[in-house]
Order: sequence, then structure tokens, then C-alpha cells
Amino acid sequence: MNNQFKFSPVLLAIPLYFVLLLWIVYWVEVKYGYNFNKYGIYPRDLKGLRGIILSPFIHGDIKHLYHNSIPLFVLFFSLYYFYREIAIKIFIYGTLLTGLLTWSFARKSFHIGASGIIYMLFSFIFFSGIIRKNYRLIAVSLLVIFLYGSMVWYLLPVKEDVSWEGHLSGFIIGVIVAFFYRKRGSQKFKYNWEKEDYQPDDFDKMFDENGNFNPSIEEE
Repeated sequence: MNNQFKFSPVLLAIPLYFVLLLWIVYWVEVKYGYNFNKYGIYPRDLKGLRGIILSPFIHGDIKHLYHNSIPLFVLFFSLYYFYREIAIKIFIYGTLLTGLLTWSFARKSFHIGASGIIYMLFSFIFFSGIIRKNYRLIAVSLLVIFLYGSMVWYLLPVKEDVSWEGHLSGFIIGVIVAFFYRKRGSQKFKYNWEKEDYQPDDFDKMFDENGNFNPSIEEE
């Protein structure tokens, strides 16, 4: 297995700390009687731009926070495990672009919660696995669909109090980011003879001194 797929405690720590931060913010809000909703994304208003950064940390109630926490942790962990080389860039750029797109066209209301990030991660992991044609990533894509496939319904205005615009923005940005970073990170497995710079003379190198076949399998 390629070194990039080796497990490290930091792979769990970063998603866990991020989710924990969401709970801390909510605890502060409840403990001291604050209402942070006004710091959410308010479309087409200059002051509402601050919500692009702040809104993922704000949730309407504990049910809202709970339902976002598990998929956010699972998807953020998957992103960091399979795309650790570019995971932070994808997370930051994807979050900012999702918020900006939401701000540009959504209803005139405060849009809060981390669900836009969840849809961005969901979309990125699924489409990136397909684009790269890497069997590990395709397996992850199928797992994501199996676990969270029902999320696609909330890309539509099925509930009045749900920011479907944020969901749709995250989904669109996830596709764009997956395409933009398609040549970065884990790629499809290629045998030596599948590579563009392969020379026929290299065929002999795939046999040891005893004539046993021993191909070198590399992953770009």
C-alpha cells in the first residue's frame, strides 16, 4: 500500500477537533444566552459576507448540530485519509467558495450550519473517486452514496426552514473542486507497461535473476 494511505492519529484528531469546536461554540451560545444567528450568511449584503467564515460554526439547535456532526466527521476523515496531501486546501477553498456561492443567490435570510461543508465534501469525495478511476476511491465514493445518498433530496426546497441553497452550493463546489484537483493526490494504479514513458527494454527488469516474474506496481 502507498505510504499516503498509512493511518496516523492526526487523521482522527483534525476532524474530531473541528467537530468539537462546533459543540463548544454551541455550548457558549446556550450557556451565556447568546444568539449567533446574526453572524450567518446573509445573501447579497456586505455585512453578511462574514457568515462565509462564521456560519459553519453556528447551529439553530442541538438537533441541527447533532445531525451535522456525524457526517461531517466521517466525510472530513475520509477526505484527510485519502487526500491528505491536498485535504486542507480542499476543505478551506471548498468552504469559502460554498459560502460565497450561497451568499450570491440564496434567499434573504440568515443561513447557518455546517451542512454546506458536508455537501461539498460528499460531492468532492464521490466525483473525485469517479474522475480518478482509482478503485480505492471509487469504493469510498460508493460507500458515501450508500451512507448519505438520501442527502440529494435536500438539494431541493423540500423544507422551508432548511437552507437548500447552501446544500446545492456545496454540491456544486464539490464537483468543481474535484475536477480542478483531479491530477493532485491519489491516482489510478498503473503498471509499469501502462505508463507513457515505458520502454520495451524495461520488460526484462520485471524478472529477477532466477527468471521469476516480479512486476513493480507503482501508484502515482
